[in-house]
Amino acid sequence: MFNVLRQSLSTGVVTTSYPANPAEVSAQARGRPEIDWSALKDARAAAAVCPTGAIAIEDAAGQRRIEFDLAKCVFCGLCAEVDPAIRMTNICECAAAGRDDLVGRATYRLNRDGTHAEMVSRPAAAGKSPLELARDKASREALGLEIKARTQKMLGRSLHIREVDAGSCNGCEVEIVGLNSPVYDAERFGVHFVASPRHADMLLVTGPVTRNMELALRKTYDAMPAPRLVVAVGACGCSGGIFGVNYATRGAVDAVIPVDVYIPGCPPNPHALLQGILLAIGRLPKPG
Repeated sequence: MFNVLRQSLSTGVVTTSYPANPAEVSAQARGRPEIDWSALKDARAAAAVCPTGAIAIEDAAGQRRIEFDLAKCVFCGLCAEVDPAIRMTNICECAAAGRDDLVGRATYRLNRDGTHAEMVSRPAAAGKSPLELARDKASREALGLEIKARTQKMLGRSLHIREVDAGSCNGCEVEIVGLNSPVYDAERFGVHFVASPRHADMLLVTGPVTRNMELALRKTYDAMPAPRLVVAVGACGCSGGIFGVNYATRGAVDAVIPVDVYIPGCPPNPHALLQGILLAIGRLPKPG
């Protein structure tokens, strides 16, 4: 007993200071791809190697329309290997409240050989997320306390989460388990995982929704008391990912139940999960 206490005191605090400070992510970690749209000379190679169709092109009337869907991206990096205008980053905080917020579109006028002559339209600059706005309004040190206070005011207690594996490979589950570790410690925000949807305020859904799990997911959602939140986790939860829609899966979570926040990644790390959960809390309706 005393040895355990002595070891704990000598180790000190290991919990990350996120979101009071930026996420501490290794420079070698693989996050979202970043496209330099002005330097993109020919998107055909990147679209051809993308395993999930996250980069899609459509040619018509001498123009090429390019769509980059972060919800489908598995961060494999194949596109960056074939196109110098694309680079992999270690940015993991990619959660969005709207599905379309994860999609960037650009249009180019084409040369005769199919390369890009000039850009006609570029993706709109992404607006700040509610989490970023909260950081601007209040100091980083107070953000966690603000979120906890808002949750308690709205729900009258801590935020309770029911996690549902609708057909994932368990990669996302490994990261979700990490939320309860001393390093990330989701309970410091008043966030607790529960076994019953009747005790839950938020549904955390992973994987493409398999047809065998579709009814179970609907019943779980219906069993939750209002107000209720749904967070789709990972590329599979956001879009169907590598599996898409087929004889065995319905694809994205929002094909079965309404989704409030999308957390892309394959899998999203605990920092990304925390950002998505905090973003979802910000979407709770105001009391009264």
